[in-house]
Amino acid sequence: MKRSVATLLSSIALVSAAAPASAAVPHHLAKPAAKVATTPAIPAGPPPTAPLALPGMAAPPELPAQASYVLMDAKTGAVIAEKAPDLAWPPASLTKLMTAYLVYQAIAHGTLKMDQTVPVSDAAWHTGGSRMFISPGMTVTVDQLLHGLIIDSGNDAAVALAQAVAGSRSSFVGLMNHEAKVLHLDRTHYVNVDGLPDPTLRTTAMDVAKLSRAIVTDYPQYLKISVLKHYTFDKIRQRSWNPVLFRDPTVDGLKTGRTNEAGHCIDATALRDGRRLIAVVLGGPNWVTSTNDIESLLDYGYQFYTDATVVDAGKTLGSMPTPGYQQVSVPVAAQHDVVMTVPKVAVKGFKTTVTYDAPPKAGVAKGDVVGTITVSADGKTIATVPAVAMVADPEAGFMTRMVRRIKHAL
Repeated sequence: MKRSVATLLSSIALVSAAAPASAAVPHHLAKPAAKVATTPAIPAGPPPTAPLALPGMAAPPELPAQASYVLMDAKTGAVIAEKAPDLAWPPASLTKLMTAYLVYQAIAHGTLKMDQTVPVSDAAWHTGGSRMFISPGMTVTVDQLLHGLIIDSGNDAAVALAQAVAGSRSSFVGLMNHEAKVLHLDRTHYVNVDGLPDPTLRTTAMDVAKLSRAIVTDYPQYLKISVLKHYTFDKIRQRSWNPVLFRDPTVDGLKTGRTNEAGHCIDATALRDGRRLIAVVLGGPNWVTSTNDIESLLDYGYQFYTDATVVDAGKTLGSMPTPGYQQVSVPVAAQHDVVMTVPKVAVKGFKTTVTYDAPPKAGVAKGDVVGTITVSADGKTIATVPAVAMVADPEAGFMTRMVRRIKHAL
């Protein structure tokens, strides 16, 4: 058990943007490929791990066809399972996750509006790879471009949106790398807005999961688009590049990407029984394999883990002795809830203790911090939260203190 708690403690704290122009045909018009595009050999790496697991639990999926993967809880950010999570990998059209994030950020800041008309430049029109088929002279709105970006994986939409936000693609790329630092995507580097191949364009499964969590937290309206299975623009109906949408009704996003170098990459999120998970796989040999692997990850996370409120802010957890106050003790509770992603079998194994600071002579107000609440398992601390007074209690008067001293002396 000691080993398991230590492990628990350490962890709790599409079509590619680079597809040739001929690949930019709407899905319903495209002919089946003669053969699956060649995917680079998967590099040898560490076996998958479940950082929160306890001995005796089922191991996470192996997924040998994937170069790396991450399974993350969207609410807590806890990593449930991972395989080579920091392996540098070409993101292909997963690059558009950051493009979309910055567009929604501009909308939130009021510098862009969903119904705003965006001019289509020659640069956007001539962008190769997957497209939503915009051209100069068209009337197209930010909302339409976002649909084309997220559903059609339109490289032309990515360029048009980048120019609308920052004036130029190069300026927008600067914003992308700045935001990557803000979001602590420490192993991600952008060089374009669409994911077209470049030897210096890199990310990791962990960074994709972090960015996805930022999207569903900050701009959940993204999911109202990414959940759609088709989009029609200028009488051209295209099918979403996300194959998991057609397999799992609990999945409502986020993005896919494919190039010969990147393989078949899927970033998916599901909502089951009010709990959201994010699964990222990079480097799959085909869409069927990557879809199956995404489902294996999601099923594993929902079957063996849960989000548990290990400390409830509304529950009295102790009483602080206060002989110098009007009351002889003050009930205390946690300053805020502590919610953690834990194995389902571990939910009832946590212990909470309260340590108190020296009571201020002048009394306490309701909500004052008076100590620390510690959550532990097998003697190992896994979380701490300030303990606060649940009621106000002023200093006792002279006569009250005198009577107490006399009683104590007797």
